[in-house]
Formats: sequence, C-alpha cells, structure tokens
Amino acid sequence: MNRRSFVTLAVTGPLLLSAIPALAGGHGRLGSFSGAARYGISGTGELAGNQVNLLDDFRFGSAPDPKVALGRDGYDPATLMGPLKSTSGASSYTVPAGIDPSQYNEIWIWCERFNVPLGMAKLS
Repeated sequence: MNRRSFVTLAVTGPLLLSAIPALAGGHGRLGSFSGAARYGISGTGELAGNQVNLLDDFRFGSAPDPKVALGRDGYDPATLMGPLKSTSGASSYTVPAGIDPSQYNEIWIWCERFNVPLGMAKLS
C-alpha cells in the first residue's frame, strides 16, 4: 500500500463506516409469535414501513389456509397480505395500499377458510 492509497482510505474509511447504519436501516417494530400449540408457531415478526417481515427464526407447523395480516388489539381482515409463503424462515409481505401500518400493533397468521387465529406477534 502506498502513501496515497493509505491517505484515501484514512479519509474515506470513517465516512463509509459512519454511513453504514443509515444504509443498512434498522429494525422496525418487532414481536414474538405465540398461538395454540397445535399450530407450532414461533419466531419473530417485524413491521418495517409498509413491509411485514417474518424473520429467519419463524416456524409454522400446519393448518389450512394460513394468511398474513395485521391487527390493532385484534385481527383486521382489511389488512390481509396473502398466503403464508413458507412455513419456516424469512419471508416478506407488502401492506395493502391505503392501510397505515403505524396504526397497527400486531402481526397475525390467520386461517381465512375457517376464520380462526393461528398465531399472533404483539409488536413493541
């Protein structure tokens, strides 16, 4: 490494490092899933902007017709974002247009066929 490349690194390095948190973003509001044991639901959900993210630790056993939705102290059918994409691991869902995510404090996994809750994550 010559003096010029060292000086460039010394000047730009701290600037790049200070920008990383802004570029990487942060977590939105997080919550841990709970529900009836027979559905085998666990893991973490996140509401970040207009995205619902089920994180790497998310697990779901089995139930018919699981869908992702939001709620405010209870499930709101207007917020349905579609079927659960995977029973384990990370996946993302877009909040429907016209819905203000800041007004919600729960992520729901809902059985639309039988209109019953499968699991819910209370957001902090």
